[in-house]
Amino acid sequence: MAKGKSAKKRLLLKLGSNTLTQETDAISREKLADVASQVAQLKDEFDFIIVSSGAVAAAKEFVKLQDVETNIVVKQALASIGQPYLMRLFQEAFSKEGLLTSQCLLSYADFENKDTQLNISNTISVLLDNGYIPIINENDTVSTEEIKFGDNDKLAALTAALLEVDLCVIATNTNGIYTKASMKAGSPETITEVNDLEGLKAEISDAKSSHGTGGMTSKIQAAEILQRNKIELWIVNGLIRDFLVNTIKGIHAKTVVLN
Repeated sequence: MAKGKSAKKRLLLKLGSNTLTQETDAISREKLADVASQVAQLKDEFDFIIVSSGAVAAAKEFVKLQDVETNIVVKQALASIGQPYLMRLFQEAFSKEGLLTSQCLLSYADFENKDTQLNISNTISVLLDNGYIPIINENDTVSTEEIKFGDNDKLAALTAALLEVDLCVIATNTNGIYTKASMKAGSPETITEVNDLEGLKAEISDAKSSHGTGGMTSKIQAAEILQRNKIELWIVNGLIRDFLVNTIKGIHAKTVVLN
């Protein structure tokens, strides 16, 4: 796919629900301001594409529906309610940094159709060329349980591959992936660099996060997609302030899945 006219590197940043809520019950405006500030600091080096979860979490702030944890239709309804609110929060935070945002909703089926893939790639290239940051989320309203992305990790990987990004960063609530032995010992130790994903699978837990639908398993699945497409993946702790800027500087620990 053509990358457009920009000479800057493309960086896809995936923000999970736990990062955006700071592990609370509401979207954190402070964290959105932190993300916006970092994008502003790095915008001369990177064109940013953001894949964001959080629509359901945004709706939960002011809507109470029953069976939300077990009923996919209720989750879809909450996503429909929360998505415009989530985008408003992004727009407010980013506009304070002089940044322009746009919304793109994608579904799994979009990646199975060549014409749709081309349309997505062309549209996002136009947005980037004109200084807009695409904020991408799954189109939860039309998704079914069988094709749900794992907390958007798979969506991030598929989008990164389609757009031929230079780097994919998944922000989560840990300092990357920890060794199983260190977790058992109660002193988490980050696996800093990975090439063999089969070996990495033995180190991870199937546990899912409190707000998101993913976990480290979905991140490994994303890593497999990215590795096949020769894209490097960083798994970083998005709960830390300035997490991306300081990870790029080498200050914070991260897991790097080599391409």
